[in-house]
Amino acid sequence: MATYDLIIRRGTVVDGTGEERFTADIAVKDGLIAQVGTITGDATQEIDASGMIVTPGFVDVHTHYDGQATWDQEMAPSSWHGVTTVIMGNCGVGFAPAAPDRHEWLIGLMEGVEDIPGTALTEGMKWDWETFPQYLDALEKLPRTVDVGTHVPHGAVRAYVLGDREKPGAVPTDDDIAKMGNIVEEGVRAGALGFSTSRTVIHKSVDGELVPGTTATAEELISIGKAMARAGHGVFELASDLKREWNEFDWMGKLSRDTGLPVTFAALQSIAKEMPLDEQIAAMRAENDNGANIVAQIALRGNGIVMAWQGTVHPFRFRPSWMAISDLGWAEQKAKLLDPVFKDQLLAEENDFTGAPQDLIHLFMVIVNGWSAQFEMDPDFDYEPSAESSIQARAEKAGIDPQEYAYDLLCRDDGKGFIYLPILNYQDGNLDFLEALQASDDTVNSLSDGGAHCGTICDAASPTFMLQHWVRDRKRAAARNSGKVSLEHAIKRQCRDTALLYGLEDRGLIAPGYLADLNIIDFDRLKLGKPWLAFDLPAGGKRLLQKADGYVATIKGGVVTFREGEWTGATPGNLIRGPQQVAMLEAAE
Repeated sequence: MATYDLIIRRGTVVDGTGEERFTADIAVKDGLIAQVGTITGDATQEIDASGMIVTPGFVDVHTHYDGQATWDQEMAPSSWHGVTTVIMGNCGVGFAPAAPDRHEWLIGLMEGVEDIPGTALTEGMKWDWETFPQYLDALEKLPRTVDVGTHVPHGAVRAYVLGDREKPGAVPTDDDIAKMGNIVEEGVRAGALGFSTSRTVIHKSVDGELVPGTTATAEELISIGKAMARAGHGVFELASDLKREWNEFDWMGKLSRDTGLPVTFAALQSIAKEMPLDEQIAAMRAENDNGANIVAQIALRGNGIVMAWQGTVHPFRFRPSWMAISDLGWAEQKAKLLDPVFKDQLLAEENDFTGAPQDLIHLFMVIVNGWSAQFEMDPDFDYEPSAESSIQARAEKAGIDPQEYAYDLLCRDDGKGFIYLPILNYQDGNLDFLEALQASDDTVNSLSDGGAHCGTICDAASPTFMLQHWVRDRKRAAARNSGKVSLEHAIKRQCRDTALLYGLEDRGLIAPGYLADLNIIDFDRLKLGKPWLAFDLPAGGKRLLQKADGYVATIKGGVVTFREGEWTGATPGNLIRGPQQVAMLEAAE
């Protein structure tokens, strides 16, 4: 009998500690790393990783696979990008607890906040749960390519307790708050990794209503945090507009100090936030200097909208001619869009914002007329584009009107052209501000939103972008010979740092006793592919997808799940219940 299940030979190991890479073999047995070094034993399976880098599997702490995880085993697109662990239930939205008469309401909340097709959720989910522990049991029934962990979401908890009283501005009673706390405590004791809420006006249900956490008081939030602490663990996660009068960091700091638990928030350059990003970070650090443990989640590129004719958003969606064909099938739409007469008619029209939410008009104006902030997504697209590559600049160079340039661009590739509009994290026209944040221990790489914003973004590819852009290819920093991130540091941030935030001590490192969650990557060949729109969700729901070249193999629990980007059919992943400890494993001789 072979000594090991798997041996990876002669790879360049980037082990997740942040220390310098080294060449070694890695032996795997019973789903764990058994030995790292020069290995003389044999194995049932061997992989030659000469010339490749070998990393821990990536841990993505900000996803929204809450519905998809109940029916989908592949867990794309995150699993295509070296991710072996996802944490979902972020931003206060999710599907448990769920009273039988609130299913449609919860779907509408998720559809509005996260742009996940409601029809897909309606058809895909079986709703074989009501309480949060029952939801975890349902998740546990389905093996998949990755491990999943989740938060207890505020929206679902409030809806369960308040019922029909849950309206924007609803004020729960002390008894309501106590009931919410009991539900959260029960969920965390059953295995949830934390609790999440949303306090941003950008997040609205499909009916345009603010999400439940937006108007919650500090007393309600702290009470729920203390209930989580009674269960002994958990991360308190939130998205917030961080309005100064809300004093968000005051209660975040108090909650963390009172409970000893970490609080983590989305730190962004955002038009919805009153506080500039540097002020957000300074306020966080002031609380941390006073004994709190607050961690900022940062994105690694502009949080942008990918616009296309068949996507959720494009620059011409408010033109009367488009609105007249918006409900037609794609074949009929395409025939119209490629008709020169229709094109001239549409381009001559004004935008009609009748019925559009007035608090989003500024955003809509950027979408329909912000040509200097929009960029053509060509095959070698750089997600840190310069002003010279904007639609405005390229149109001027071509001697045509920018709106016509944008129209023609969307019509390329048989009507499948894409325009990139970075809404958040790009107010300076570059990503320089992220350099220092990536070097900080009080931030984590995050905000991929895997599984969400199906018709507008595809940031689930963030781990690949991190390696391709920040480690290897970043051009905007070349002139000053700085601004890149070392491979060792990047891997530590995407593997070990994210795992430890949620108490997942059993992963994110390549060392004996740790989970054999691994990536074998041809670093020189690593490249993001062109996005595409697929209509493969239940009920034909659409989603933006993006693959990458260069992932030679992804391994979950010692089992190869992907080879050269293709799923092997293996499903070794499962549900994570609570914090995890590293196995006490004696290295094999």
